[in-house]
Amino acid sequence: MQNDNAKPGHYSVLIVGFGPSGAVAAGLLGKKGHRTLVIDRLTDIYDKPRAIAVDHEILRHLDNMGIAGEVLRYTAPFTASEHFGAQGQLIRRIDMVPEPYPLGYTPSMVFTQPPVEAVMREHAASFDCVEISLGTELIGLSQTDAIVSADIREADGTVRKVTADYVIGCDGASSTVRQTAGIRLEDLIFDEPWLVIDVQANESGLAKLPKASAQFCSPSRPASYIIGPKNHRRWEIMLLPGENPHDMEKPENVWKLLSRWITPEDGSLWRAAAYRFHALVADRWRERRILIAGDAAHQQPPFIGQGMCQGLRDVTNLVWKLDRVLKKQSPDSLLNTYGVERKRHVRELTGKIKAIGEVICIRDPEAAAARDEQLLAEGNGVPRTITRQEIVPPLQEGLLTAGASDARGTLFPQPAILKDGGSVLLDHLTGAGWRLVIDGRSSVKASSFADTAKEIGLSVAAIVPAGEAETGTDMLVEEDSVMSGWFDRYGAAAALVRPDHYVFGAARDASELATQLGELKSCLG
Repeated sequence: MQNDNAKPGHYSVLIVGFGPSGAVAAGLLGKKGHRTLVIDRLTDIYDKPRAIAVDHEILRHLDNMGIAGEVLRYTAPFTASEHFGAQGQLIRRIDMVPEPYPLGYTPSMVFTQPPVEAVMREHAASFDCVEISLGTELIGLSQTDAIVSADIREADGTVRKVTADYVIGCDGASSTVRQTAGIRLEDLIFDEPWLVIDVQANESGLAKLPKASAQFCSPSRPASYIIGPKNHRRWEIMLLPGENPHDMEKPENVWKLLSRWITPEDGSLWRAAAYRFHALVADRWRERRILIAGDAAHQQPPFIGQGMCQGLRDVTNLVWKLDRVLKKQSPDSLLNTYGVERKRHVRELTGKIKAIGEVICIRDPEAAAARDEQLLAEGNGVPRTITRQEIVPPLQEGLLTAGASDARGTLFPQPAILKDGGSVLLDHLTGAGWRLVIDGRSSVKASSFADTAKEIGLSVAAIVPAGEAETGTDMLVEEDSVMSGWFDRYGAAAALVRPDHYVFGAARDASELATQLGELKSCLG
């Protein structure tokens, strides 16, 4: 049902920028029924790949939106990344966690951005309450405590004024929204010039190329190689002092850089673009009724492919809170938790990505040799494997229980549930709102908390491993012990799970759960 105050030219939310973050935000708001205007100064999707990686957290959200099936057509599993040292020796591997996958999806995927972005846009456009205006530029923005006013120039040159309860700036690294709101970027001290090259390889090229993704940590010229979907291959190659970025984008220079792997006869050049890999984060993510997300709020080096994932984490964190505020279920102050949570998460993850980048980017031969020796020593002389998933941190502060728990702020797993002779993922049964999930093996009984859960708006589910359900109960039975393993690991009997799948709190017993439910009720207002 559309949440619309029916004033001409007024919207619940104005989204500036219709890239992946803006499109997903619009789709989420559309599903919630909020009258939303999305503008973008471009008239079409950029037809070349930029982002290339997506993880299981984001796929889970896309499935909650109903578009994962379409997106998966343009994806492939992300191969392990093999790191080679100064002498070409294997020094480390970065891979993904093994099956059974904790969130129900392949943990690390590569994808082709233009068609995936088209799926996201089509989903947003499917809601009657979402209006999309392309070729439209934001030229002015002001706000009071009650409303935001925006001047926008449409494709035909017409300037009109619109108002909104809130504005979300998803308008990229040079964000007009961020600048107009007076929000600064903090420099996390990483600034390296690189050339990003995308090639569509033919059969002869594919036969020559490595069968796994790689980081070539050579002090002479560090480089990354990523296996994309189908015949898409990407290189990220450091530019050296004195090299002009624009000159290095020219095809003849690109093919010189690629000559150690392939020649022009082995494929077609799809894109070559010089970038400065930065590590930046906004000093604040909200200025009263103006909020920022995606590249407008942060930029990080691409070494584990988290750029787009970070932007989609932003909007999946923000929109469920904004929905509650717009529906007057929670006070406006709930939105303060958005910046608190996302800024710290981005800073921590960017710090880890930056550290990986600094290891890759060592140019001094002696320092590179010492790096190789140290990394091999960490594995007792054998290249150690770490997972991309362990690099991504939990939430540390914000809308979380005050009680101590190692599970607090982590991503809640999603087991496959046995049903009708097959299996279905948990979210398809419980929905993706607030949830109380109970370990069916514990003494905590769902019936004891049914009234409180209903009052707060929680769905309730009790889950047991296969073979342990009591006859006549309505417990859900999981296929692979993903959920029971999680409860055992954290010593928990129940978990309160947020709409973005982060754990508000994990309780050891009924008394602790009652305390956390009271705390949650107070937090939500």
